[in-house]
Amino acid sequence: MWILGLIGLGLILFGGGWFLRAILALKRNRLALKARVRTKAISIAILIPARDESAVILNLLKSLEQQTLKINSTDIYVIVESENDPTVKLCEDRGVQVVVRQTKLARKGAALDEAVKQILKSDKTYDLYFVFDADNTLSRDYLEKMTTLYDQGYAMATGYRMPQNGSQNLIAAVSALTFTMVNVLGNRTRVKHHGNVIFSGTGLFVTGELVQKWGGWPFQSLTEDYEMSLYATLENIPTYYYEETCFYDEQPTRYRQTVMQRVRWIRGYFDARKIYVAKLKQCLRGQVRPANYGSLVREIAGVGPLILIVIGLVLILLASGLTWLLADFHHGWWSIILLLFAIYGILMITTIVMLSRERTKFRSTLIWKICLFNPLYLLTYIPCALKAILSPKVNWDKIQHGKKP
Repeated sequence: MWILGLIGLGLILFGGGWFLRAILALKRNRLALKARVRTKAISIAILIPARDESAVILNLLKSLEQQTLKINSTDIYVIVESENDPTVKLCEDRGVQVVVRQTKLARKGAALDEAVKQILKSDKTYDLYFVFDADNTLSRDYLEKMTTLYDQGYAMATGYRMPQNGSQNLIAAVSALTFTMVNVLGNRTRVKHHGNVIFSGTGLFVTGELVQKWGGWPFQSLTEDYEMSLYATLENIPTYYYEETCFYDEQPTRYRQTVMQRVRWIRGYFDARKIYVAKLKQCLRGQVRPANYGSLVREIAGVGPLILIVIGLVLILLASGLTWLLADFHHGWWSIILLLFAIYGILMITTIVMLSRERTKFRSTLIWKICLFNPLYLLTYIPCALKAILSPKVNWDKIQHGKKP
């Protein structure tokens, strides 16, 4: 039994050291931005994948109309699966372009690819392409503030993600905290050290120069946002996470929806890494250290250190539990329960740290419930990961937003 414990401790120490190395490596990044000088008004295309989203699309369109930086309705492209989708009529009434898909690959990246190719064929050119989900709404200055990043020289950027319904129930609240981990605890550190950020969801822009180079939208995995993040790291494309303006999105309110969502994320995460990790490692083997050396090291690590730490904790728990059970069956079970409470306590502390950063997102009456429930929710990532890895096929399943009109 002690061998299992030693292996577990070794994994924890190795995983912790690996994570610390990846974080420290970020400090070695170098960023050289070339400011853009505008000679004309900036041109913007808005891309909105909207499969059967008639319940929420008007909120986003109204939000776009109210922006301090005005855009033409004809530069908004709503992407639907069928001409019979009620979304089509709502968009046409507001003078918005509708792109009806010809292929049926149920992935956001594929929908974006069709829309971009149609735009390029029409000989239209844009300085920036923004991507939003149909359930998003924007702060009034979102486009205006985000375009300042384009002027500074960034090629991709995303804003601050705020849940529309983070206080609706516990499931929505803990789901929103997932993005706190990615953005506030992750991207904030990356930005501080001039690192490439991780995109999660939408609310992002990509320059027209990149879109012209791609000739479409090449990121079509289950997690096209993470795939694009790895691409930007590989190509040393300057990216940014901007907290000074925000976009809002709707969180799932049922546990089953979060399972579908997380299984897709996890499967897409590993699929994207199969494509890019070997290429990222190759960048580090050159004689000259890349300018974004730290970002390469950080993204190669990914969640690997965390996985090792979790496995190490499980092995220590198993070794300790078996030892105590063999020595004293009755007291052994109590020892296991105490260890489980210790893990629960660590996750609760993590939750409290996240809430201290994002307390304005949730009703004060929900805070203590989130502290108690979120550790259990985090533990359910383990069965979600097993399902994602073991399932022969994981599909992009639609999450219903809003209420049907």
